[in-house]
Amino acid sequence: MIICSNCKHTNMAGAMYCDECGAQLAGRDTLTTQNITTEQFERVQEQTPKGEDLYQPFDGSDAWGSLHLLDTGQVLPLSTRNEFTMGRVSEGQPIMPDIDLSPYQAYAAGVSRLHAVIKREGGRIIFIDLGSANGTYINGKRLTPNVEQALNHGDIVALGKLKLQILLKNA
Repeated sequence: MIICSNCKHTNMAGAMYCDECGAQLAGRDTLTTQNITTEQFERVQEQTPKGEDLYQPFDGSDAWGSLHLLDTGQVLPLSTRNEFTMGRVSEGQPIMPDIDLSPYQAYAAGVSRLHAVIKREGGRIIFIDLGSANGTYINGKRLTPNVEQALNHGDIVALGKLKLQILLKNA
């Protein structure tokens, strides 16, 4: 067990971030942590100067949305299927998420091998944390594992510390 130096919460061995406050546990001697409120999240659309469109149209007519990686600015389209698992590939492991976030520093950010699911059900977009080690947050609020949460266009999702914005077509 690892005790968080920030909030004194007892975490499972091997956790990179505190389950309670989100502070980084590995290398914690050199880090300063602070609480982040949802008011501090800015939506990308609000930062866009008037008259400019930062997003190009989706390539396929079947694309229903995309994931905008906030750290890199890359956009990953969600098309063809209605459900995608998200996580990272780990060498020698049989777990293969539909959306591999490994190229985007997922391991360092605390993304689990099978972290979450995003799916489209009719007109609703649903997000589910799959019991990840370092949690999932939507607009700063931690999700309860295995419980569906509705998403809206522009929501900020954090898988561990990897932040992405949900962009929905026809939103």
